[in-house]
Amino acid sequence: MLPMFGAPGLPEILIILLLVVVIFGARRLPELGAGLGKGIKNFKTGLTGADEIDVTPSKDEDKVADADSSTSSNSSS
Repeated sequence: MLPMFGAPGLPEILIILLLVVVIFGARRLPELGAGLGKGIKNFKTGLTGADEIDVTPSKDEDKVADADSSTSSNSSS
């Protein structure tokens, strides 16, 4: 009969952490943790869909772009 798998205990967790340190190295662990945290955060915000980027220019930006284009066309003549 196969043993039942339960929640990992302290020895199992220590073995997994030791393997991670050996494979990736102690210097890269903070980078991996930060990357994992950012990935989880982006995933959660992606699920909610509340933060969408608006790429339409505002009216103030249109005026600045028009002034820049007229200035550059006048100086090149």
